[in-house]
Amino acid sequence: MKVLILLTVISTIQSFSFLKTPPSPPHQHSSSSRPSKNVLHSTPTAQSSKTPTLSSLIALSLLLSPLTAHADGDTKTFKLPPIDRSQPSSTRCVLKSSAIGQSNAARDSLFDLRECSLSGSNAKGMDLSGVILENTDLSNTDFTDAVISKGYLHTTNFKNSDFTNAVIDRGSFKGSDLSQASFKNTVLTGTNFDDANVEGADFTESAIGDFDARRLCKNPTLKGVNEKTGVDTRESAGC
Repeated sequence: MKVLILLTVISTIQSFSFLKTPPSPPHQHSSSSRPSKNVLHSTPTAQSSKTPTLSSLIALSLLLSPLTAHADGDTKTFKLPPIDRSQPSSTRCVLKSSAIGQSNAARDSLFDLRECSLSGSNAKGMDLSGVILENTDLSNTDFTDAVISKGYLHTTNFKNSDFTNAVIDRGSFKGSDLSQASFKNTVLTGTNFDDANVEGADFTESAIGDFDARRLCKNPTLKGVNEKTGVDTRESAGC
């Protein structure tokens, strides 16, 4: 991280140094200096001698601003920080929606709901992108129309929960209990169900990529019938 910051500072300083460089006198191009037709068209650089580059200004602003934190459920190298035990569970274990876009699941701080008991909660329409779950109880929870991008959703109890019309992309349900859960018309692109219990889950009309679908079809718990809809689990997943 220190090396990255140092390189960013150097790049920014170099861009500002153009302010002290006098413009070179105009000269005529010879026929031998014509650009090759195979070279891709690049952006104009005439103003770079007068003002810092836009990329350098952006880099400087990022350097001066606090770093955002997010979880990526499918990142194997993601290391979980210790749980903040200084806050009581009544304060820390609260489902709250984020107004930040789900493209990068960035938040001002980690959205950590590990070891929280939230069974029967109402998360309908919430943006829970970047949430970290582990040994959490969210059984019988309403997640309809929710957005959970890049969620770290490991070893969590989602039994009988409803994810209808939700967007759960680039997340991981590794080791979680999803038995009798509903994923009707749910976006599940880039999300894995490795070691998860999906017995009796309903995947009717869910959006799953071919690669992710093949992984899901290999899950030995992909069987049974959803008790509410009467749908065969394996057939609903297209396996």
